[in-house]
Amino acid sequence: MNAWEDWRDIPADRLALQLAGRKDIDVAFTLRQVEGWQRLRLKVPRWADTAGLHFPHRLALEQCSGQAAAEYKAHVVAALLKRSEAEGMTGPHAMADLTGGLGVDFSFIAPAFAEATYVERQEGLCDLARHNFPLLGLAGAKVVCGDGVDYLKEMAPVDLLFLDPARRDGAGRKTVRMEDCEPDVCALLPLLLEKARWVVLKLSPMLDISGALAALGCVREVHVVSVGGECKDLLLVLSQRDGEGEVRLTASHNGIPFCFSPTEEAEAQPHYAAQPATWLYEPGAALLKAGCFKLIATRFGLEKLHPHSHLYTADHFVENFPGRCFRVVEMLGFGKQDLRHLRSLTTQANLTVRNFPSSVDALRRKLKLREGGADYLFATTLADGAHALLLTRRNEGEKGIL
Repeated sequence: MNAWEDWRDIPADRLALQLAGRKDIDVAFTLRQVEGWQRLRLKVPRWADTAGLHFPHRLALEQCSGQAAAEYKAHVVAALLKRSEAEGMTGPHAMADLTGGLGVDFSFIAPAFAEATYVERQEGLCDLARHNFPLLGLAGAKVVCGDGVDYLKEMAPVDLLFLDPARRDGAGRKTVRMEDCEPDVCALLPLLLEKARWVVLKLSPMLDISGALAALGCVREVHVVSVGGECKDLLLVLSQRDGEGEVRLTASHNGIPFCFSPTEEAEAQPHYAAQPATWLYEPGAALLKAGCFKLIATRFGLEKLHPHSHLYTADHFVENFPGRCFRVVEMLGFGKQDLRHLRSLTTQANLTVRNFPSSVDALRRKLKLREGGADYLFATTLADGAHALLLTRRNEGEKGIL
């Protein structure tokens, strides 16, 4: 073990006090390694489990992908290469990541290629990459310390280019729009498409998807990835040599994919429930971000509660639903008698509002219920316009309940 690994289970702030004044070790390096390992053992366990890795400053750790999101990108890339082979296309079997960062995404994508190049402007991150990549099984990876745009202009064509543009302005504030990111992929688009069969862009999950499709014009696939109920990645796959056809959207919720096209969503005609049935379904964040509001009902045989509530119901249980599923206990209104009855059923609940004219905080004060517990309470609007409270419970014993 490295010396710092002896202390890796000690909280970093406590360790800083413990090591203060030590002259026999590099305290700053030790603290950086301990904090890096502690952060990555949950975020990227494959890295944390690899002996001898070195870790960077905190910002790079915060900005890097988690393992689940990186593995999803590797899955997307593998499917693109398989499609190229099926179309009889041959090439250099090479890729380049023009915005390398810590290199987590690169480390999961690169093994699919005979040649893989990591490009990063920060010399410190390049030094880490040179040290870490061989330990991660990427001894053949090429590390280039330089500007990704400059490298793009001079590089030979590859199968795939990956870019994760920096989403912070000069003052460190987060940005969302593509034109505010660095590099500006809209300005680089002709050159990107000239240099690669496929271009994969990782963009802000807050980005408007329809606007991005209109601005780029050559998007073949959209992938929205959510992990643990939070949208982590928005991936756009670009190509100018792909066959004609409508863009395909994939919303991935905790590894459960839901694939569709804009036309399928537009043409879907869901039924609306007069009242909730046995089960209540709440789509994952990725589906809602991808704009899948109607098709999910017709695909799974569900009924919507209201055109704008985006809650669904059925008497049958859907296994592997891409979201959360709850058993409905009772439906109540907002009269005094209803609220008294609610408080007789539960004193603590996880409260969610969907298409409802009140905030969670304001409604919680009115209901006088504590946060948390086993009960889940949905305040929403039904198909007839009536407001309702749905008391539900997650049945952990049912297979497929998330």
